[in-house]
Amino acid sequence: MPESDLPRRPGPSVRLRVTELTAPDGVREREDRVITEEPLEIRLAWPEAHAQRAWVTMRTPGHDFELATGWVFHEGLAPRVERVAYCTDTTLRREQEFNVVTVTLDAAPTSLPHQHEALSAGSSACGVCGTDSVSTALNRTPTVLPWDGPLPDVDVIRGLPDAMRAQQSLFARTGGAHAAALATATGELLVVREDVGRHNAVDKVTGARLLAGLPPGEACLVVSARAGFELVQKAVAAGTGSLVAVGAPTSLAVDLARRAGLALFGFTDADRTVRYS
Repeated sequence: MPESDLPRRPGPSVRLRVTELTAPDGVREREDRVITEEPLEIRLAWPEAHAQRAWVTMRTPGHDFELATGWVFHEGLAPRVERVAYCTDTTLRREQEFNVVTVTLDAAPTSLPHQHEALSAGSSACGVCGTDSVSTALNRTPTVLPWDGPLPDVDVIRGLPDAMRAQQSLFARTGGAHAAALATATGELLVVREDVGRHNAVDKVTGARLLAGLPPGEACLVVSARAGFELVQKAVAAGTGSLVAVGAPTSLAVDLARRAGLALFGFTDADRTVRYS
């Protein structure tokens, strides 16, 4: 088969020509990069069960196996996975082959996401995945122990967004990526991941840890976005001690963080941070 006919894995950004318009009447044609946004379909399989669609999210290609693994874990479907692979379904078109991932579990999941048998879908801004209330999130059977180690002190917390920003290469190229990072109490960044969706970035961080055989939680999860409910839920599910956000939290996020014992910080930069729980 000629090389040009082989399936090509989509990259995290795309080159294109743009017209830049500046005041008062400047016009300039130039090349630009935009972040890639494509669907990822996650299928679940387990013994005596054929693979079935569980979720579709709009994501930035890259670290797809981590994203799928982290999503399965955060949703409470399974504490670990047996295998993750791109789907080889013969009905898929060539351009779809890197947009479908099958996660094989060692046993049937405790429940299917949303309690739907059909395909569930979300945008790159969605991550709640059917959790309707704080009580529902807190009533999930925990798969990891809560963090009982030290938390970062305030000087470390204020420095975490800049430390993460230094490793956001995709954001530097496109300006369109969210980021998430797992950090120790001393501020060492263990994993940094970027994605067009903030919840996807968090899934990738947790998935990276799980696929490496490491505990998913640590002293701190850092996010480049606001601290919405879904990000707090994922931090709690992973057993992380604190969540540091560049943006604001929501009321439901604060409620869940307080009830779950998660230290939640918002509006964090080099000069200040606000603690909410």
